[in-house]
Amino acid sequence: MNLNKASDFMAMHARTLDRRRFEVLTGEGDRDALLAALNAYRNPDGGYGHGLEPDLRSRTSQPGPALHAFEVFEELAPVTVPEAVALCDWLESVTLPDGGLPFALRVPDPAGCAPFWAGADPEASSLQITAVVAAMAQRVAAHDKAVAGHPWLDRATRFCLGAVRTKDEPHALELAFTLWLADAVHDTEVIDMLGGHIPDSGLVHVQGGLEDETMRPLDFAPYPGRPVRALFAPEVVAAELRRLEEEQQDDGGWRVDFASYSPAAELEWRGHATVRAVSILTAETGR
Repeated sequence: MNLNKASDFMAMHARTLDRRRFEVLTGEGDRDALLAALNAYRNPDGGYGHGLEPDLRSRTSQPGPALHAFEVFEELAPVTVPEAVALCDWLESVTLPDGGLPFALRVPDPAGCAPFWAGADPEASSLQITAVVAAMAQRVAAHDKAVAGHPWLDRATRFCLGAVRTKDEPHALELAFTLWLADAVHDTEVIDMLGGHIPDSGLVHVQGGLEDETMRPLDFAPYPGRPVRALFAPEVVAAELRRLEEEQQDDGGWRVDFASYSPAAELEWRGHATVRAVSILTAETGR
């Protein structure tokens, strides 16, 4: 991995938010500047929109962007901010009676939005979106007592860990995100159960995605020292880390293997993917 080239890519191509995330990740950032960049996407109701989720360009607060807000709140650690618990309040306000979040709320401004966001049923609970938002919130809860004690988080976590037990064959994204959640709360029973759906190779095709869109071991277990890593043989993880490092492009950034729904989203996903790749590789090596 060439960090200098990655830094140049971020400076040239990434949105301000991911540039601030990259700077904090590499030890040269300002947490106040990172929070300010995130809050550019915040709405008065405490939720987030305005393209924080690159393929959901709507100005409206939505569950999808909440995931990315929690990513930032985790990266601010050990600093805690009131915006995190306010986001839990907003999520509680849109949670359905069974404890799940809808995949998306109504989208009145669908320009540039992926059809799966714009066409989602706001009255149906989604295991996929609830699990990924709750998983990231649980990571924030590790250092933020206000988030850890919020009733929305307990309710959403119980919904997900209950719902996945009734799934005969979880979708690849449901599988990954409920594993993240089970890992965050150290639920080894659910981790072992879900691990039965993953072959030894760690490769699970994403049904409905691109022909070659695949969830890989580092999508399920990106960081060392976590319970979910026990699902994968050390040599499989080592090969995936080498593969990730080798996927750095000549311009210094990384790409994603899924479709984007606007030119802006395609480039924004590259900035997000570059922060993710550098985060995984530096966590593994301690660099």
